[in-house]
Amino acid sequence: MLIGFLLFPRLTQLDMTGPFEVLSRLPGATLRTVWKTAGPVRADTGLTLLADTGFADCPQLDLLCVPGGPGVAALMEDPEVLDFLRGQAPALRYLTSVCTGSLVLGAAGLLRGKRATTHWASHDFLGALGAIPEASRVVRDGQLFTGGGVTAGIDFALTIAAEIAGPEVAQAIQLQIEYAPAPPFSAGSPDSAPASVLAAARARGATMRQEREALVARVAAGLG
Repeated sequence: MLIGFLLFPRLTQLDMTGPFEVLSRLPGATLRTVWKTAGPVRADTGLTLLADTGFADCPQLDLLCVPGGPGVAALMEDPEVLDFLRGQAPALRYLTSVCTGSLVLGAAGLLRGKRATTHWASHDFLGALGAIPEASRVVRDGQLFTGGGVTAGIDFALTIAAEIAGPEVAQAIQLQIEYAPAPPFSAGSPDSAPASVLAAARARGATMRQEREALVARVAAGLG
């Protein structure tokens, strides 16, 4: 099983490192970190990650995962990235994304008629990109697996681990990483967060929201 994670400037590192931690423990799995060229890539919080494989040197993968983050805006109109995804997609066993990585798959035309999810703040953009939005931590539609925002990437990866290697292997990985969430607050979704917390989050993201609305409209028009 050859698994590739797309890296890009201003990705949200936990979208990638959470699933990486899980899938790296699959028996017989080989993982690659992929970007246009091999080398350092800086996440949105300043953490530097290393891409070990450039697009031109990337073999056909079995599983490709696209994480999210503020940097997806640039990817959605980047022909080199979109062509790479389209080139890999037909022979993949699993095409996957976490958080707003699904918007990049949509921009590549890979979500048409497919059920998918993403971060709650961008969920309503999925329909414009041809997807059938589904509000869930993990959504599967055939070979397509999409995860919700950030921490949903761990649930997503355990779901895929069970698909690839069976439930017992996935549960053993869950136990090994002691994934037993018990958050101190019930504020992890718009449905459970206090109204004041949700309002403040929406206010902080208002500018990005406006920019993304315009971006999705451009991309959707290009998709026809």
